Amino acid sequence: MNIVSLAITWLVTSVSFFIISKLPLGVEIDSFGKAMISAAVFGLLNVVVQPIVTGLSLPLIWLTFGLFMVVVNAIIFGLAAWLVDGFRLRHGIWSALLGAMALGFINSFLYKMLGPLLSAR
Repeated sequence: MNIVSLAITWLVTSVSFFIISKLPLGVEIDSFGKAMISAAVFGLLNVVVQPIVTGLSLPLIWLTFGLFMVVVNAIIFGLAAWLVDGFRLRHGIWSALLGAMALGFINSFLYKMLGPLLSAR
């Protein structure tokens, strides 16, 4: 992954976090700057913590045919909210679950919309 791809990923995730904060999911982010910090922390946690949590919960992931990965993503989402000042989950794990699912959908939608622009380079 080059620096341009990393920057695009960070920006798309930041926009997704900001959109999620405007939806009635119990996810509160104070500003777009906080959304950018939250996206960076979330990305770092995905690289560092997610492999550990996934490895520890592998039997549950297998038993649920991969559906437990939603809970793993919610744990990472909640951990990012705990670490970033100005990023709050009003309803605890429920907001983390809804926020993590919304993040996946919104990121997919934004990448789908940006696809023609990114491939034209």
